Amino acid sequence: MKREGLIRVGISIGDLNGIGAEIILKTFEDVRMLEFCTPIIFASIKTMSFFKKHFDSAINFHGINDMSQVLESRVNVLNVWKENVDIAFGEEDLKAGEYAFKSLEKATEALKNDDIDVLVTAPINKLTIQSDSFKFPGHTDYLAKELGGNSLMFMVTEDFKVGLLTDHVPVKDVPQYITAKLIEEKVQTVYDSLIQDFRISKPKIAVLGINPHAGDNGVIGDEDEKVLKPTLLKIREKGKLVYGPYSADSFFGSKNYKNFDAIIASYHDQGLIPFKTLTFGEGVNYTAGLNKVRTSPDHGTAFEIAGKGTADESSFKAAVFMALEIYRNRKEYKKLTKNPLKKASKKI
Repeated sequence: MKREGLIRVGISIGDLNGIGAEIILKTFEDVRMLEFCTPIIFASIKTMSFFKKHFDSAINFHGINDMSQVLESRVNVLNVWKENVDIAFGEEDLKAGEYAFKSLEKATEALKNDDIDVLVTAPINKLTIQSDSFKFPGHTDYLAKELGGNSLMFMVTEDFKVGLLTDHVPVKDVPQYITAKLIEEKVQTVYDSLIQDFRISKPKIAVLGINPHAGDNGVIGDEDEKVLKPTLLKIREKGKLVYGPYSADSFFGSKNYKNFDAIIASYHDQGLIPFKTLTFGEGVNYTAGLNKVRTSPDHGTAFEIAGKGTADESSFKAAVFMALEIYRNRKEYKKLTKNPLKKASKKI
């Protein structure tokens, strides 16, 4: 029997020594959030009670040991572990990384089993989470392995969206990763996401160059001339409104980005520095290209302020609302495209 009710938002706790728990508490202290969704935090009642006491939070938790016990209008906490955990705010600790993975693993399992509808991940420490079970540069690659699909890091707000050709790749290795095949795959992922996830019927996409000044016609590196330009031309000839490569240094300052539905940057900092500069606290990290919805805030563990009660929950709250919006948009898109021929015949 299909489960009905509010959208279930699964939440992985992230690094216990960072600001993850604090921004989760602050988000759901606003009881109005429970009118939009049913949250399930993957951690433990003991651990969350520690955070509640430390931050003097008025939030009330509903502890569960099984997903069948989830209640609407409550902040549910699934007991992924039962033992006490030592919290050392602001410290890199392999034990904290171990619990971050336990939470993520259990939440991902629930997502795959449709026990939750969407996943919102609190920030992890990419060093301490490494283990025999987690050998990935971040959430995006792990979820791609678990869920399948052509995953893409897509930094989004309502009006500004930046995708990446390469994400957690050393700068010196970027050119060797950018092939015609990769460009075609990433453009297609962004294009499909804009249509089904953000309801943009005819997306217009800009692609930034690999080298300074997009190579200056081969004077500053030949990757733009040999790989990027011909591939984008090929994509355009198939009818997609994809333009570039644009020189990245002036693209954002000139406000040219406002003329496009999305921008695809060649590498991590080329896209994320302008995105975070223009939207910090409002942006959301969305993993496009998967068969499930996952979002996260646009910041990290912020160890320097962990435990102090000063973390801003705005981006995490935006990630929750973005996950809900994308989930609803996808549902509507599937309904509209389920059998277009049958619908068309009825109109004739």
